[in-house]
Amino acid sequence: MSSDGPQDDELYGGSGQTRTRLPEGSGARRPGRSPSRSLVTVVGVVVLLIAAIAFANRGDDASGGPGNSGAEAKASPTAPSGTKPVASGFAHDEQGAQSAAANYAVRLGGDGMFNADRRHGIVDELYTSGAATKLKGPMDKAYSTEFLTKLGLDADGKAPKGSTFVSRTIPVGTKALRYEDDTAKVSVWYMGLLGISGTNSTNPVATSWQTWTFQLQWTDGDWKITSDSQKNGPTPVPGDDRASNSDDISKAIEEYGGFSYAR
Repeated sequence: MSSDGPQDDELYGGSGQTRTRLPEGSGARRPGRSPSRSLVTVVGVVVLLIAAIAFANRGDDASGGPGNSGAEAKASPTAPSGTKPVASGFAHDEQGAQSAAANYAVRLGGDGMFNADRRHGIVDELYTSGAATKLKGPMDKAYSTEFLTKLGLDADGKAPKGSTFVSRTIPVGTKALRYEDDTAKVSVWYMGLLGISGTNSTNPVATSWQTWTFQLQWTDGDWKITSDSQKNGPTPVPGDDRASNSDDISKAIEEYGGFSYAR
């Protein structure tokens, strides 16, 4: 790693011009409420999406839109041309480091992180072995049954029957803060989608804006995460788009598979 180590707010796990693809659309806006950030400290050295923490601690008065959802959606990764999406094997240069960071944000922001087995696999794949070893235990505690219940999920990270759980990260751009031969520090500005779409959902799909900063190390022929951090914003001025009902959101999530690449 470079001598420029993680900042105080950096956490293990979870973190020029750009050519960033925008793989997903925006979701329903949260009507008349700002996300609470009161439990950000709960994760300690564990990276959880700040959006997820905010979502889990919204007031009980939040309600979903009208309409029914279909059966639980199973969104599959989508490539633009049928070619396998690039999710590993990034170039050993600054461009490759930015591509890795954008793709890792997509993977770490997906619904797979809410299931223990899938989460462990993702962590082993994206982090250095030392970082992954330190991360798994604390992350399992953070993704506790209590935490999942607040999100409206069961112990396996599944939404109630007839509802659709949405957790996606959509990178908007990347910035290389530092690059050396075998280390890099890259920030990814992204929009997050998180929530449950369904008739009885009290946690509708909402958007958030964050910046995710990754400390990367070239290890075994690829970029791996050693540590990362998140902060809120930059957040654009909300538009006047009307929020869709839960039926439309569920249908969109089912029909528009999430991308497994970003840049």
